[in-house]
Amino acid sequence: MNILQLINDGADRLRSRNINSSKLDSEILLSKILNKKRENLLTHLDKKIDQKNIDKFYKLILRRSFYEPVAYILNIKEFWSKTFKVDGNTLIPRPETELLVEKLVSIFKKKRINILDIGTGSGCIIISLLSELTDSYGTGIDISKKAIQIAIKNSKRHDLINNIKFINRSFESIKFKKFDLVVSNPPYIKSIDIKKLNKSIKNFEPKIALDGGNDGLDVIKKVIYKAKEILKVNGFLALEIGNGQFRLVSALLLKNSFRIEHITKDFKDNIRCLIAKNITKK
Repeated sequence: MNILQLINDGADRLRSRNINSSKLDSEILLSKILNKKRENLLTHLDKKIDQKNIDKFYKLILRRSFYEPVAYILNIKEFWSKTFKVDGNTLIPRPETELLVEKLVSIFKKKRINILDIGTGSGCIIISLLSELTDSYGTGIDISKKAIQIAIKNSKRHDLINNIKFINRSFESIKFKKFDLVVSNPPYIKSIDIKKLNKSIKNFEPKIALDGGNDGLDVIKKVIYKAKEILKVNGFLALEIGNGQFRLVSALLLKNSFRIEHITKDFKDNIRCLIAKNITKK
């Protein structure tokens, strides 16, 4: 069997399971097995593959056919032009979150700031920020011990272990520390809506990082309250939010002495990120 035949057969199997990215997924999984770049595969489509690698490929196709995300199968996801280790203990980084990183980098470029990343997961946000804000330092916090272990590995991968401190506990326990920037991609999906999510998400990604309670705002509220307490005056809070949450989250921010400075929309023109300044009088 050659590369073209394998890719097509893998794609057919995935397509039969209603996986929209069937062809791309098949190419990526075969690239993994052969340890070749996808572009290399596509220029050598007639190359024969030995049976051992064929068997390995079909094992990965089977996993994907049960909707396991490709990122978890490979244990790698690209974000901010970097590769991050991920598994079922961390959310898979998404392109929308890169928009938040991009905006924050533009705001704080050439400044020296102290950053707190609440619910750090794989560490992709804080690591990406500090790869650009080279004079700054930060802390990533998460209640998942396994997520923190992955974040530490990712900080080592990107030579930022000395710039970031990772803590395994609830962010609500932080006291007295004054940050210039608090950033968070908290769980914001309503509990009742979890079951409506794509199988790749609801069956594999950590529920604790998805479930935002009855109204989707449980953790967002706590982040806002805590940020008000630990941010410096004129410090910034950057939040990723869900579709349709802008009005309610804006009201919460205003009520807690934050002024919205920037709004970021996603690729579907939905308001996805809010960046607000702490204007609490001391």
